Amino acid sequence: MNMKPKVGWTHRSLLFLLMLYLLLPLVATGLYALATNWQTTILPESWTLNWFKDMFQDLRFLEALWTSFYLCLISVALSLVIMLPAVFVITVYLPKLESFMKGLVVLPYAVPGVVAAVGLIRTYSSGPIDIAGTAYILIGAYFVVVLPYMYQGIRNSLLTVSAVELLNAAEMLGAKRARAFVTIILPNIWPGVIISTLLSFSVLFGEFVVTNMLVGGHIHTIQVYLYQRVSESGHLASAIAISYFIFIMILSTILMRLGRKMNGGTQG
Repeated sequence: MNMKPKVGWTHRSLLFLLMLYLLLPLVATGLYALATNWQTTILPESWTLNWFKDMFQDLRFLEALWTSFYLCLISVALSLVIMLPAVFVITVYLPKLESFMKGLVVLPYAVPGVVAAVGLIRTYSSGPIDIAGTAYILIGAYFVVVLPYMYQGIRNSLLTVSAVELLNAAEMLGAKRARAFVTIILPNIWPGVIISTLLSFSVLFGEFVVTNMLVGGHIHTIQVYLYQRVSESGHLASAIAISYFIFIMILSTILMRLGRKMNGGTQG
């Protein structure tokens, strides 16, 4: 008989303090986005939805939201198409290259965003490949930014399901490598792939430094738009931030439910 460990008041208190620490800034931002005037009182003196109304009536906001969405979607899809088979081959067939790949994918952490952006601008602003200030250079930079999340998430999923043993068993039963990967390996690691994709998309959707330096004057993403409007009104900036959070939360819920359904169908 399995008995669940009891959660003491100390653990509950720590969990409550952690949730309060994480949610309090978000709640305060939401209240400020709904406030008409909030200076000397604990709660706003009056409430309004005009900030959200002004935001959605601004075509620049809708264009920036769509621009961020499709640029992040293309970048994550490109990363997934390239990294998924690459990580599979390295993990299963070329494990000696894992040390090299681990060192390669952590480079985005080692190089500051400002330094990387300046280097990309100097490299691609002249010569036969002049893509500075275009979406192409931004998609390439996004691809590099999400390398650690894609690589580690896919690799962990492959190790968790014992991909080598599954593949060997499938080949012993007569399945070809490509068919075994599509019909056996991929369905088992799909929840991990969904989580890596979601995390990568969220990171890119909130990226500002690299985006602003590479294409800030040519392409307006949601973060660039927020930076430009924050000096106009703190209430409006709060409304944009809350809308951004809600969008990410809805997208995360959809992807998580999709991953659970696909995982449930695979297990069934």
